[in-house]
Amino acid sequence: MTKRARRRRKQPQVESAKVSQLPFKAVVNRFPPICAISDDEVEFIHQSSLTVLEQVGVEIMSPEGRKLLVENGATASTDGDVVYIERGLVEECLKTIRPSFSLHARNPVHNLEVGTDKVLFGTVGSAPHASDLDHGRRTGNLHDYQNFLRLTHQLNIVHFISGYPVEPVDVHASIRHLVCLRDCVVLSDKAFHAYSLGRQRNLDAIEIVKIARQMNDEQLLQQPSLITVINSNSPLRLDGNMVTGIIEMSRHNQIVILTPFTLSGAMAPVTLTGAVTQQNAEVLAGLTISQLTRPGAPFVYGGFTSNVDMRSGAPAFGTPEYMKAALISGQMARRYRLPFRSSNTNAANTVDAQSAYESVFSLWGAINGHSHIVLHAAGWMEGGLTASFEKFVMDADLLQMISEYLQPVPVNKDESAIEAMVQAGHGGHFFGTDHTQQRYRDAFYTPLLSDWRNYETWSDAGSPQTMEHANRLYKQLLAEYEPPPLDPAVREELDDFVDRRIGEGGVTTDF
Repeated sequence: MTKRARRRRKQPQVESAKVSQLPFKAVVNRFPPICAISDDEVEFIHQSSLTVLEQVGVEIMSPEGRKLLVENGATASTDGDVVYIERGLVEECLKTIRPSFSLHARNPVHNLEVGTDKVLFGTVGSAPHASDLDHGRRTGNLHDYQNFLRLTHQLNIVHFISGYPVEPVDVHASIRHLVCLRDCVVLSDKAFHAYSLGRQRNLDAIEIVKIARQMNDEQLLQQPSLITVINSNSPLRLDGNMVTGIIEMSRHNQIVILTPFTLSGAMAPVTLTGAVTQQNAEVLAGLTISQLTRPGAPFVYGGFTSNVDMRSGAPAFGTPEYMKAALISGQMARRYRLPFRSSNTNAANTVDAQSAYESVFSLWGAINGHSHIVLHAAGWMEGGLTASFEKFVMDADLLQMISEYLQPVPVNKDESAIEAMVQAGHGGHFFGTDHTQQRYRDAFYTPLLSDWRNYETWSDAGSPQTMEHANRLYKQLLAEYEPPPLDPAVREELDDFVDRRIGEGGVTTDF
């Protein structure tokens, strides 16, 4: 038995209990998906995407990636980086994908199933700014980043860390990934994300998760424990870092989510069909690289197609177009038997009604499109430019409501409550019936924010607004936070690795 294996021990399965909330659990989508287009139209988009790959091609800004494709039958242009991918090659790679797999966390109770009937909610990721009611909008920093991780650990409905919730720009880019990923391990025991910004960052992340979970290389191959999001540079371009990320993560059998940044009218055709066709072609290009690297490597179809405001050029989210694109993207993912990723988005500049209803519409598209992974599920504001502490908590409340909405309704003699109707009588009430009292604590979902008092009692309490309530609640969650247990020997090994890599200067950067 290795030294690491001797140290491995099951993590305590402890949930936050002070702030009343639902327990950590799998959210099961029991409803059938909504289809925005017919099966014939799905096939039309598929064939159109293959035509794009064959005739228009994709710019692959990585010699390693181009070589991999060409060696397997693709054709490279003679005067640039464009690669034309033959449809037969794509179809062959589609045969090796895995429709489902697990994402493993430091604490096994937080392991996640991807690609089944489960819906997984992740944090906001990559916002350059943070905001709250007390200090307003400010540049991302390590203190705020760490507090978002603490909130993530506290909130049971947030299943995993889907990127740095806010970018800590006060930590130099050469070592930022080392500092941030160590914090992911220390401040939470949920699964987390690694950015693909160069091979060394990927390798550092892989080593950190191996230390955190006390695994060797072979165990890591058997148990995917990291996710990465690969964004194609739409239209029809994969830059060098993104291609390297696909190859390195797939080589180590870690989860790749390929998400084109296709905004209709800007980086994609203005028509929804054209935008989804381009999105689909870019996903298939990334999938081909992934499966050529390691057949069966876990891969997720990412959909992010929305539109821009043609008057200003600003991205728009939570729109009817965004919802329909999510439904169609889900259909395309099911066509390929791939897990599907969507997002909870909005373009509001402050926590207001717009931020709420655009989030609801985004989530409605994700849930009805049968998304398996919902990124930016909590805290996203301002088209992704800001991570809001109040919105983080408000979104958690919304996610809890979705979780309860997806719960089955039991229909049986006991639930029909005929005896309670007899006990309440004609014109009576059910507050005191045995049926109600026996179920009182479990009858309804546990709200974080919903305030269901009448106007008079609400007014007597000082008329608290939702944003003020959310501000108080996020601070309460932080005050109640306790770091998850971490074996001191594991912490020492983690610190030794991170400190050594920081001492070596981390990675080379251009800024």
